[in-house]
Amino acid sequence: MVGQEGKGVVPQGVVRGRDPGVVLGLRLLSIGPLLILGLLVVGVALVTPAFLKPINLGNILAQTSVIAIVAMGQQLVILTRGIDLSVGSNLALSTVVGGLVFQASGEAVPVIAAMLATGALVGAINGTVYVYGRLPHPFIITLATLSICRGLALALAPGHTTMRGMPEAIGALGAQSLLGLPLGVFVVAAVAGVLLVVTRLMVAGRWIAAVGGNPQAAVSMGIPVKGVLVATYVISGLCAGIGAVVLAGRTDAASPVYGQLLELDTIAAVIIGGASFLGGRGHLGHALIGAVLIGVIRNALNLLNVEVFYQMVALGVSIVLAVEADVLRSHLEARARVLQARAQ
Repeated sequence: MVGQEGKGVVPQGVVRGRDPGVVLGLRLLSIGPLLILGLLVVGVALVTPAFLKPINLGNILAQTSVIAIVAMGQQLVILTRGIDLSVGSNLALSTVVGGLVFQASGEAVPVIAAMLATGALVGAINGTVYVYGRLPHPFIITLATLSICRGLALALAPGHTTMRGMPEAIGALGAQSLLGLPLGVFVVAAVAGVLLVVTRLMVAGRWIAAVGGNPQAAVSMGIPVKGVLVATYVISGLCAGIGAVVLAGRTDAASPVYGQLLELDTIAAVIIGGASFLGGRGHLGHALIGAVLIGVIRNALNLLNVEVFYQMVALGVSIVLAVEADVLRSHLEARARVLQARAQ
């Protein structure tokens, strides 16, 4: 099986001696996104010195925190060979439900609980319908909930528009900082920490990688594949709910139009970061690196006064290059397995 959490096939003793180019290619591809991020930061800093100003770096981190949180949930779904197209609409619906609860109670705890519960519920619906409805691909149900959640958000929002106001505890996420960093960054770190424990230190993490790497083999090994799949969509939905809390705090509002194209941003972050659409290979670092890459690219183009539509082109080109890198990685890993088999 290709990987548990990003461990590709690199037959050290064989490939290094037979074809060092394969090993070098795999290593470059594994660190490629991080290397690109570093080069991009250096290049942008040389062209626009304002890029490295603390206030600008803080803006990048604040703006990418929501993408990073939701992308980590998307990462787990993609790891199982799935996709969640509903995360943007789910986030919008979660903020609207939270805004309604705020109007009714005015307290932070019920508002946060409402957003998280809404996100998790949508994720549970996605996973349950996909698995137990025996759908051929999660694209179908998540595309449906994308539309359903957006419609519900618009229907529930008074006047079908933005609701202003959030509890102070939530508003602090957007207005305050700690150690010079936006509070949203610490939410990202907390979510990453919890998911890191789940994926690295718990059996559930190995199950997720196994289901994505080879679903048939996972069934034969006695892994509860259906439960694992449902759980990943619940986690993805919960991450959308957490992202809703952070975004509502940043904007001090709830809106049915939030999260437009967020599903594309999160998918792009995961793929640009180095994960594979083929499943079974990827880790949380891919989602985080990809989210920061997207944030840096957009910020740099804004500083250079590049039009928005060219920014979309740049993001699209980045996705194509990332997918091609994944194809090349798969080719090199296949080559490595052939060399290993010949040497045995």
